[in-house]
Amino acid sequence: MQSDHTAKAFDEDLQQLNRLIAEMGGLAERMIADSVGALVRRDVAVGMRVVADDVEVDKLQRMIEERAVLTIARRQPMAVDLREIVGALRVAIDLERMGDLSKNIGKRVAQLDSDFHPLKLIRGLEHMTDLVQSQVKSVLDAYAAHDLPAAMSVWKGDEEVDAICTSLFRELLTYMMEDPRNISFCLHLMFCAKNIERIGDHATNIAETVFYMIEGQQILEKRPKGDMTTFATTVPGT
Repeated sequence: MQSDHTAKAFDEDLQQLNRLIAEMGGLAERMIADSVGALVRRDVAVGMRVVADDVEVDKLQRMIEERAVLTIARRQPMAVDLREIVGALRVAIDLERMGDLSKNIGKRVAQLDSDFHPLKLIRGLEHMTDLVQSQVKSVLDAYAAHDLPAAMSVWKGDEEVDAICTSLFRELLTYMMEDPRNISFCLHLMFCAKNIERIGDHATNIAETVFYMIEGQQILEKRPKGDMTTFATTVPGT
C-alpha cells in the first residue's frame, strides 16, 4: 500500500514538473516570435517586453530545479523515473538559454537606427526563424509525448538551419562590402541570425534529451551540422 502511495506521489510530482516545462516552453516560443517580430517591425516596445519576459523564464527554471531536487530527495527514483527528472532539468536549461537568446535579439531592436532595411535579408531572417520555431514546437511536443521518431526528425533537421544561416551571412557580407554605411545594420542582423541558429541548437539538445529519456543512453551518432566555420571565425563572440 505504501508502494502504491509512493508511486502516486511520484506521478503527481512528475506531472507538476511537466506542467512547468510546458509553461516555460510556451513562454520561450512566444519570446522567439516576439523578438524577431519586433526586429522586423523595429518595434522597440515589443523588444523590451521580450527582455522583461526573460525574468519569468529564469523564474520557471528555478522552480523546475527546486521541484526536481525535492522529488529526488523524497522519492529516490531509479532508472526510468530518474531519467524523467534529469530530462526535465536538461530541457529547462535549454529553454532558459532560448529565452536568453531571444532577449539578446530584443535588446538589438533599439539599436537599429539605419534607414537601410533590405527586404530580401529580412525575409531570409523570417524564413530561418519560422523553421527554428517549427523545430522548437515539434521537439517540445515530442518531449511531452515521449515521441522518439519526432524528436529524431528535429535532430536531423539542424543542418538545414545552419545552411540558411550561412546563406544569410554571405548575403550580409555582400551588402556590407557594397556600402560601408550598411555595416552597422548588417552586423546587428548577423548577431540576430546567429542567435536564432543557436536556438535551433538548443532544440536539437532537447531532441537528444528525449533520446536519453527513452533509450537510457546518449546518441552516439555525430550531430548533423552545416558548415558554420566561416561564420564562427568572422563574427566575434560566436
